[in-house]
Amino acid sequence: MVGTSVVAEGATSTDPRRTGSSSAVTLTVAAKETVAEGVVSLTLTHPNGGRLPDWTPGSHIDLILPDGTTRQYSLCGDRWDAHTYRVAVLREPAGRGGSAYVHDRLRPGDRVGVGGPRNNFPLVPSEKYLFIAGGIGITPLLPMVRQAELLATEWQLLYGGRTRASMAFREELAAAYGERVHIVPQDECGLLDLNAWLEGPNADTKVYCCGPAPLLAAVEQAAASWGPYGLRTERFTARTDQAEPLRATPFEVELRRSGRAVTVSPGVSVLEAVRGAGVDVLSSCEQGTCGTCLTPVVEGRPDHRDSILTDHQRAANDCMFVCVSRACGDRLVLDL
Repeated sequence: MVGTSVVAEGATSTDPRRTGSSSAVTLTVAAKETVAEGVVSLTLTHPNGGRLPDWTPGSHIDLILPDGTTRQYSLCGDRWDAHTYRVAVLREPAGRGGSAYVHDRLRPGDRVGVGGPRNNFPLVPSEKYLFIAGGIGITPLLPMVRQAELLATEWQLLYGGRTRASMAFREELAAAYGERVHIVPQDECGLLDLNAWLEGPNADTKVYCCGPAPLLAAVEQAAASWGPYGLRTERFTARTDQAEPLRATPFEVELRRSGRAVTVSPGVSVLEAVRGAGVDVLSSCEQGTCGTCLTPVVEGRPDHRDSILTDHQRAANDCMFVCVSRACGDRLVLDL
């Protein structure tokens, strides 16, 4: 199996528990500009011009909009600029309203809440990198490309999209990096030739991929022989291929630090049950994609149902995302 994560702290760690701050701050929308067809970028700064929390390539933030909506977006600016964050937002016509608010109502000068940054998609050391982006999936890869360039590491970027006009930062990338950037608009060139790029595993190369679910599925299939650490992916939406929960009966959850126990019934999430017991747990997406509600597991075996943890992280049974994951057995003990 390949490694997976979702909308991506140190460059040497893939442990999602080391993902940076989750405290929220209020920032100002300093600039808003159209960067592609259906895509706008936001530049965020502190109202007092103060320094923002550091971040690493692959990180994302929670954007808390004035209407109370919270969405996660990858940081795609300059990580060495300590006073600005940049994100890019694709208008999602079939979305839940967050992108429409950003496109239609958010203006320079508006204030937004920002949580994080967190990194579920860290760039680990490698002799070579192959970055594969589909559409707005270019955003977490931009800082990775810059980091690889800074370290003088060999890399290539394969970037696909519906049309040239829809591909954000296309011109910026081509101007800065030339032939290492391979632009493949679908209406001109067809789908990405993944088999040609991923033919045979290469122990010297790490592959990082972000984009829509069909692209991720195709990349995972093409790279099936690369082993558990050769490919890392990030998803903007929860996996749709999850099996049914392993058990359809209630189970007990002990909250070790709080000294409480709760019963989790079918149809009720662990997060909901824990909150019902009066224990607050920070969460955001509640779909197993953002990483906010990661909770250490003291005893028991979780039924992992998130779209973030890799296979070896799941096998460790030492953490879970309580918004979606459940229990394999009759009892779990959580460090809450």
